[in-house]
Amino acid sequence: MVHLGPKKPPSRKGSMADVPRDLLEQIAQLEMLFTVDTAKLKAVAEHFKKELEKGLSKEGGSIPMIPTWVMSMPDGTESGTYLALDMGGTNLRVCEVTLLGNRDFDIIQSKYHMPPEMKTGTSEQLWDYIAECLLQFLQSHHPDGNISEMHLGFTFSYPCTQTAINNGILQRWTKGFDIDDVEGHDVQPMFEAALQKKKVPVKVTALINDTTGTMVASNYTDPETQMGVIFGTGCNAAYFDVVKNIPKLEGLVDLDPETPMAINCEWGAFDNEHLILPRTAYDVQIDNESPRPNQQCFEKMIAGLYLGELHRLVMVDMHTQGLIFEKQDVSKLKVPYSIDASLLSQIEEDPFENLSEVQDIFESRFNITTTEPERKLLRRLAELIGTRAARLSATGIAAICMKKGIKACHVGADGSVFNKYPHFEERGAQALAEMLDWKDLRPSKYPVKVQPAEDGSGVGAALIAALTVKRVKEGKAVGMRPDVREKYLATVK
Repeated sequence: MVHLGPKKPPSRKGSMADVPRDLLEQIAQLEMLFTVDTAKLKAVAEHFKKELEKGLSKEGGSIPMIPTWVMSMPDGTESGTYLALDMGGTNLRVCEVTLLGNRDFDIIQSKYHMPPEMKTGTSEQLWDYIAECLLQFLQSHHPDGNISEMHLGFTFSYPCTQTAINNGILQRWTKGFDIDDVEGHDVQPMFEAALQKKKVPVKVTALINDTTGTMVASNYTDPETQMGVIFGTGCNAAYFDVVKNIPKLEGLVDLDPETPMAINCEWGAFDNEHLILPRTAYDVQIDNESPRPNQQCFEKMIAGLYLGELHRLVMVDMHTQGLIFEKQDVSKLKVPYSIDASLLSQIEEDPFENLSEVQDIFESRFNITTTEPERKLLRRLAELIGTRAARLSATGIAAICMKKGIKACHVGADGSVFNKYPHFEERGAQALAEMLDWKDLRPSKYPVKVQPAEDGSGVGAALIAALTVKRVKEGKAVGMRPDVREKYLATVK
């Protein structure tokens, strides 16, 4: 399918003729509070660029900028069959990807439930269970049992330190996991021990983050892709830099300065110092009441997990001031995170002039009766929050373009907010146009196009396993620290 590019961002406010003066004044205040103008966008992007560079320095910064040891994009001729494993918080997904050598692929996949007790069990139980799922997958799809050893790309999207493509030292568990004796250790040998114990003919060839996989998979089907981004429950980006621009690698590698290296930015941590992002009192409240205050501050302003909570806090504040829901019980609305981004999407997409769908939502979920003027305010608030998120999301993409001198490229984007939140793509494109000065261009002619990504944790992981095998076979694993090189060479027999 040809991606035609973003449409012009909508500017629908609906008729405000029947909205009382006090609510009109409140809407005007909210517009001032949540609107990010072009000058502010450019200032944020410039600061973002400096923080990306700081993250690559020896001193480091709040953005981790993790070298992934993925050292090339696919050239489209990759072929063969590879496995991919995506370890999520709720499910395991196992894929068998056949690369066809012409920028196309076939894929078969299965999902396996991750039992809740597994998240707090023992390390051995976890890896044995994952190995058993892989074995079941292979037995199901290869009933004749004729399976030679297969290479696996393992999407392990938990904070890791990597010194090679096939290892990852877990920094800390997230997504509800709390298993002893894994944090601070390399997960690859633990997993491989379980595979060997169950005689599963699989070798862990590449350990990746889903954002890196998104970039590589998107580039495989569209070679103009130079970045991968995820805007969903969280947010992140990956792009390629070169060794000479990564001072933190000095002493760790002996590679040509022009050698490419994919960087997993982990940019949700941008502006943890609160120097540039236009935070409101509601953003500050979300941060202060979160499990980790002063961390992931960029993420808390743009990611799906927080957009509904932002809307809820504004509503509760306006009710406290006597502006909306007068003399009603709003106890259900006072429950933290009782509104998610999907509800905001429904509010924005209500097709009726009187916003009757919004009325039904608030009656059924919160036992709150709304007036039409109140519903118009709530819809405008949802538009403002969604628009701000999209515009701020684009600052990171602009910063990478500025840092790398990219004038034109495609960006593979994944995540529930990008894919499902109304008008997110168009609003982000408009913000990019403002920051990168694309004056008088129609949206379809924008030089940097952010468009739906290929499957990063499936196709991308398999591709990176294929690229690793190819790299080692070509003898290009030289120049690394001896212990790193041995691990790298061990991925191919």
